[in-house]
Amino acid sequence: MSLSQGRHYLAIPGPSVAPDRVLQAMHRPSPNIYRGELVDMVATLVPDLKTIAGTAHNVAMYICNGHGAWEAALVNILSRGDKVLVLGTGRFGIGWGEMAKALGADTQLLDFGPHSDIDIARVAEVLTEDTDHKIKAVLAVQVDTSTSVKNDIQALRTALDEAEHPALLCSDNIACLGCDEFHMDDWGVDVMVAGCQKGLMTPPGMAFVYFNDRADAARDRANMATPYWDWRPRIDPDYFYRYFCGTAPTHHLYGLREALDMIVKEEGLSQVWRRHAVLAEAIWAALEVWGQAGPVRANITERDKRSNAVTLVNFGPGNGLRLREWMEANYGVTLGIPLDGLDAPDDYLRIGHMGHVNGHMVLGVLAGLQAGMAALQIPHGPTGLEAAMKVIAEAA
Repeated sequence: MSLSQGRHYLAIPGPSVAPDRVLQAMHRPSPNIYRGELVDMVATLVPDLKTIAGTAHNVAMYICNGHGAWEAALVNILSRGDKVLVLGTGRFGIGWGEMAKALGADTQLLDFGPHSDIDIARVAEVLTEDTDHKIKAVLAVQVDTSTSVKNDIQALRTALDEAEHPALLCSDNIACLGCDEFHMDDWGVDVMVAGCQKGLMTPPGMAFVYFNDRADAARDRANMATPYWDWRPRIDPDYFYRYFCGTAPTHHLYGLREALDMIVKEEGLSQVWRRHAVLAEAIWAALEVWGQAGPVRANITERDKRSNAVTLVNFGPGNGLRLREWMEANYGVTLGIPLDGLDAPDDYLRIGHMGHVNGHMVLGVLAGLQAGMAALQIPHGPTGLEAAMKVIAEAA
């Protein structure tokens, strides 16, 4: 017997749940892309996008996914042969470096593995040793969706400053913008990339590259830039058509406007961060209780190094796969698959808790996991759900 009928819940770490009102805002006839309502509305997106990133600098909008944002950031700051320091803490940190290499950069990878955050001391050593300042950019991921680790981006800026190194600090915030706290300017980030499909609650199709004046100065000497990825026409267009190097992503823009209203104007960014923190704490509380009498454990041991947007969990030998299949077939919830880099991927699953998510959605996922462990006879502490409920009750 299956209890999966009804409204299915996609609890993967992106694309996240799109609010009904965002989808409804997109459900409209195609607008004029040259003047009028759409042109006026798009101008209002930029200040709110900057607020969410904590920057007074520039944001360029692209029709692409996160990988497109990676490429856009790289080609605007690098020339072929430039050296890039890549800090790997999972598939996406490594992947950004692989793209840089494919574009013609000379990449140096520091791989900290899938269970750890960036070792700042090791990075500081490499920066100090680079006395000729051959490294032109440092690529880091604030939250790697594949491992759920949260890296200390502010500490990387400190390491660069203490080494008196001029490399640009580049941060991938695709998984966590609008979920985990981030302050681009205060933390000294030169380039940041993000997408619309996770914390910004809009269906996939748009990405953003934020950059400050230091990064834009690198654009003067970068020889990788192409007309489509060039960020300069997109930040101060003399003609609306140039915002997107062609036809605008019209319906995504209406959806994004609605999502930004929900985040910035209604709930407020600080409360959005707080909501994500509480819901993440509820998940972690359940995991800790389940793990007292079974193999369950969060991939990242230290709480302050975990993301508030996604959690990678090891349920024991083969149990991640078994639980994912049970949840989808019997409970109506789809959980995230593990990605490359894990020794035993069938042991893992990922829980997405980003964007348009609340208490009953998180508790529903946890209740299903507890029921699934009982059904599949996976050993676990029996009161994990109660522990999560306590976190939410106390916060509320």
